[in-house]
Amino acid sequence: MIAGTGIDVVDCAAFEALLREPGSAFEARTFTAAERATSYARRSGAPATHLAARYAAKEATVKALSQAMAPGPLPRALADLSEIEVRCDGDSRPSIALRGRVLSLAEGAGVTRLHLSMSHDGAVATAIVIAER
Repeated sequence: MIAGTGIDVVDCAAFEALLREPGSAFEARTFTAAERATSYARRSGAPATHLAARYAAKEATVKALSQAMAPGPLPRALADLSEIEVRCDGDSRPSIALRGRVLSLAEGAGVTRLHLSMSHDGAVATAIVIAER
């Protein structure tokens, strides 16, 4: 049964500018070491584009989980985005792995599976997540 859906769109150029801000800790604070390594190792496209798609996936996950928690109240800060990790299997199929507080919130909402689709084309990266009970 679908418990929640989330979608997010990211402007890749604006996202790349955010990553390049001098002294910014955004990338290290938001993405796991594995996500950064995967994005920088990709042969197609700029690493920032791959990170933008992962950021869209994290935001879409938060939206899907917030719907799954309804009608209960939302925590003040729903997610530490580094606790939401985008992984890809050997055939580049993406999936979401949760840890820490985000995992506890998902389990508390009865979420048993998250479905993810990501894409990027030109200036836009997008992701959709479906939370299942």
